[in-house]
Amino acid sequence: MARLRSDIWVSAYLRRCAVEGAFAVLRRRGAAEAGAIFIKIDLLDGTALLFGPAPQSELKEGEDRIFSSLHKNTWIEPGEAEQRLAREISFDPDLWIVEVEDRQGRSFLDIAS
Repeated sequence: MARLRSDIWVSAYLRRCAVEGAFAVLRRRGAAEAGAIFIKIDLLDGTALLFGPAPQSELKEGEDRIFSSLHKNTWIEPGEAEQRLAREISFDPDLWIVEVEDRQGRSFLDIAS
């Protein structure tokens, strides 16, 4: 099974967030075909979540993309998330960043267990 292009996945994700009532914006456009996707969720209370690609070994049958939390604590400060994103960009300038504002902290992602 071919993997869904990053640009198509991000477009669908932005629509999903809008349908669910969460504000989401594309902050950084990466490589259209296969750029890594990072999702920052801001709870608008001084806390955030940051998700990135989970290892391919975590993929189960029928899953296209799976994400994992990029921090040990339940929540982090938005500045800490920004520092991590800056490090990721220096390593891979073709990555995508989507920022979601949702007071409930909903991600709408498939999360690795």
